[in-house]
Amino acid sequence: MASTTRITVTLPTEQVAELKKLTDNISGYVAEAVARQIRHQLLGEDLHRHQEQHGAFTDEELAEAHERIFGHEEGAGEPEAA
Repeated sequence: MASTTRITVTLPTEQVAELKKLTDNISGYVAEAVARQIRHQLLGEDLHRHQEQHGAFTDEELAEAHERIFGHEEGAGEPEAA
C-alpha cells in the first residue's frame, strides 16, 4: 500500500452531498480523481512538447488517435442489428 498523508480539503457543500451519494470511501474517490487529473495534465504537457518539436498533429493523426482511444464507430447513430 502506498504511503499516505492526511490533508484538509474544502469543497462546496453541494459537492460533498453528491460525493457521499456516490461512495463510502471519499478519500479513495478523491485520490483517484486527483491521480486522473495529474495524468491528464502530464499527457497534455507531453502532447504540447511533441507538437513544439514536430509540428501540429495532422487530421489523419488525430483521427487515428481518436479511433485508438474510442474505437471505430461503424454506423454511428444507428441501432445495432439484433
